[in-house]
Amino acid sequence: MPPAEKAWSSQALAHLSPQEFLDRLATLGIPSETVEHEPVFTVAESKSVKEVIPGAHSKNLFVKDKKGRFFLISAKHDTMIDLKRIHETLGASGRVSFGSAEQLKELLGVEPGSVTAFAVVNDTQGRVTMVLDANLMEHERVNFHPLINSMTTGVSREDLVKFLRSTGHDPLVLKLPEPAAELPDNGSAPI
Repeated sequence: MPPAEKAWSSQALAHLSPQEFLDRLATLGIPSETVEHEPVFTVAESKSVKEVIPGAHSKNLFVKDKKGRFFLISAKHDTMIDLKRIHETLGASGRVSFGSAEQLKELLGVEPGSVTAFAVVNDTQGRVTMVLDANLMEHERVNFHPLINSMTTGVSREDLVKFLRSTGHDPLVLKLPEPAAELPDNGSAPI
């Protein structure tokens, strides 16, 4: 096997499985509830899941800035985020873009559609900055995929922070910028 493939294989092997992740929560004394369901790849597809699982549900964005710094942003599922301005709030270098599927797999050990705040457990080198939306953190219970999009795991917001800190990712809790309101296109907008 070429050296590059060996490095990739050893990195992939270091990533936790969903069960190993759930075992880690238990080891930390974090109570959780996990529900299995059909795989969901988007917030829209997860509507039926949200209807039967209490608490705030999340959407998760894996982005990078112009200097190659990575951020994992976890927000309440219905939060509108202005991606053109979020770099200002994050302190990122220039506008952010989405990380590739390969970067997602390498750094967080998950596939597109399974992005979750819990995935920082696989970022053992601390290359990803964890960002939590202030709106999400207003809720007592928060829900994320446990590294796979066919399950949802709920924990308390305090236990989410406890878990993130246990991985070496002290999260930034930020009010994320919302898109600007559209002005009416009838000439009556103020100048």
